[in-house]
Amino acid sequence: MSQPIESVPMEIKGLMLDPSSKTPIILLHDETQNAYLPIWIGVFEANAIALRIEGVDPPRPMTHDLLYTSLELLGAKVERVTISELRENTFYAVISIRGPAGEHLIDSRPSDAIALALRAGAPIFALRSVLNSAQAADFTSKLTDEEKLKKWLEEAREEDLGEYEM
Repeated sequence: MSQPIESVPMEIKGLMLDPSSKTPIILLHDETQNAYLPIWIGVFEANAIALRIEGVDPPRPMTHDLLYTSLELLGAKVERVTISELRENTFYAVISIRGPAGEHLIDSRPSDAIALALRAGAPIFALRSVLNSAQAADFTSKLTDEEKLKKWLEEAREEDLGEYEM
């Protein structure tokens, strides 16, 4: 008999810049185990996420806004997004959508899935296996300034995770 796949609710703790590479990182948090899941993302996706977190409506719809509006017009709803895999230091996600034709799972980059979830008010999850793999891989240690980032992530306070600046 196979083990059930456990998903863990995640909260967005903030956006920050990797101190070494200046690449944006979205920081997800699992309150049940007080574990952090940092995911390196692109600048455009970080901007889309930051705008939504800060409650800023762009003058014209961004790609994630367009996708959300299209889904709504088609009678579909984003039910949840799940960080579903960590393979070769790359995270993968799945967007769960329910519409008139039933439920559909769509492969996605985590950053796009999170940006869409924020617009849809949908919850964000990570598979427990992904959290365990991320902890075991300790991919943050591959950074040039490894100890500084690792220590910062472990000791991060709410005010440290403030606004992401473009």
